[in-house]
Amino acid sequence: DVPTIEAMHALAASLAASCGIGDCLTLTGDLGAGKTEFARGFIRALAGEELTIPSPTFTLLQTYALPCGPVSHFDLYRMEEAGELEQIGLGEALDEGISLIEWPEIAISRLPEDRLEVHITAGSTGEGRRVALHGSGVWRGKLCIS
Repeated sequence: DVPTIEAMHALAASLAASCGIGDCLTLTGDLGAGKTEFARGFIRALAGEELTIPSPTFTLLQTYALPCGPVSHFDLYRMEEAGELEQIGLGEALDEGISLIEWPEIAISRLPEDRLEVHITAGSTGEGRRVALHGSGVWRGKLCIS
């Protein structure tokens, strides 16, 4: 259970500390679940500063040049065809940086096997959120977070 936005940011920051070039995190959950807040905490942790992190709902992609390398924040909610993924640079982002992908369903066949799936739902008490992590490939070992 993640009771506050600050706790969501802290969880995201702890995961960001385990990431490097080529890492992919998918963010799933209903509208308003907290996917973008998770991404904000993650990106700010890597930047080491308070950045303005807009939701990429309308732009589909926001890219950040950070000391650890590029971080790409995708929101694929409005994507209609998987063929559009290359037009927005998904393949390049997956190869050359860290990728955070909201609404990843349309891209599943193009995502690496080594990825972390972050599922965000309403909290068990009706307050906050519940976050479930599922790692595949190398992420199975990376999920030993203190």
